[in-house]
Amino acid sequence: MHDYHYVWLVWSVGFLCPWTVLYVAVPEHRTVMWKTSLFMAPFGLTEPLFVPEYWNPPSLFDLAQRTGFDVESIIFSFAIGGIGAVLYNLVMRRRLALIPAHERHDRRHRFHKFAVALPFVLFPVLYFLPWNPIYPAIVAMFAGGIAAVLCRPDLLPNTLLGGVLFLGFYTVFLIGLEWIAPGYIAKVWNLPALSGLAPFGLPLEELLFGFGFGLFWTGLYEHINWHHSVPAEEA
Repeated sequence: MHDYHYVWLVWSVGFLCPWTVLYVAVPEHRTVMWKTSLFMAPFGLTEPLFVPEYWNPPSLFDLAQRTGFDVESIIFSFAIGGIGAVLYNLVMRRRLALIPAHERHDRRHRFHKFAVALPFVLFPVLYFLPWNPIYPAIVAMFAGGIAAVLCRPDLLPNTLLGGVLFLGFYTVFLIGLEWIAPGYIAKVWNLPALSGLAPFGLPLEELLFGFGFGLFWTGLYEHINWHHSVPAEEA
């Protein structure tokens, strides 16, 4: 376990590399990136809910083992927050535009606040059920994505493709993690407490997390700020 002491730090900082590249290379997405990253970063403080029940990574100054909190989780959350929010629009070459004021009064928008808040309310309720804490997190994100589409049907392609894109992005990083630190996943994840399913040697729960995060996070900024994505040339 001591051989893996800085792996979590290196992996979390690794997510900052594509974040930085995107931030520098695509200035039109910068506002969304830093706002969503700053919004997501504090969720790294939820790490004690998952350590050691879901995983138990060696961390900087042994913070995760001593307190449940760690610096790496905040870095990780910051990075995926910005990347997940712009990945769909970047790949599909789309930009954000304001939804006209008159369209915001459509009947389906009466559930606007509920749809946005659902995963944040649902997770603490589901957390106390007798299952591993990763599962309420996954269910909450899936529910948030579904609620967003029911409220904003125009977000359906963003949500579905955003989920697939972030899953692909996250899978690459998971494979890279096992490549730079062979055996790390088996040592650090609490695999006996999970489903036991591991496509390509990767815990199914991590893949579901990646897909669920993409489902929920891709359209969250648009939903909260009354934007929708349009082809870049129409922005």
